[in-house]
Amino acid sequence: MTENTSSEKTGLKPTKANRKKFDLDLAYGELHETAFLNVLKNKKVEVKTERDKWAKTGNICIEYQSYGKPSGINATEADYWVHNLAIGDDVYCRLLFSVDALRKIVQEPNKHKTVFGGDNNGSRMYLLKLSKLFSAEQLEIYSTLSAWEKDEE
Repeated sequence: MTENTSSEKTGLKPTKANRKKFDLDLAYGELHETAFLNVLKNKKVEVKTERDKWAKTGNICIEYQSYGKPSGINATEADYWVHNLAIGDDVYCRLLFSVDALRKIVQEPNKHKTVFGGDNNGSRMYLLKLSKLFSAEQLEIYSTLSAWEKDEE
């Protein structure tokens, strides 16, 4: 589900002489605006909201099983996953992942913990530390997984 947003798609190739030109930045920005609007209009989106605890712990939870059955990231048919981070009733920010990307992130077992939670602790969840989610190490793992998938095609 990774979208191609490279210069091949825009037809614009920055050179040393023109890489600071506004038209290249504008075309690149417009390409991403269109891609984002397409997420909202043409794709299935799973939305989860985490309230308060994430702000104290620095962790988010991605559910994958409930009462022994696949749920959350393992059951969604959505194209995109939005993870709202709320403080009280106010949304502080929204994290938007393609479901394929989020599945890659959580498939690396040594990089997160699994915990029980939800009603009656009936759900299993990946516990992801926000600071590690965007770390250079995590981004390298993600890049390696992406490259491996391309080799498989």
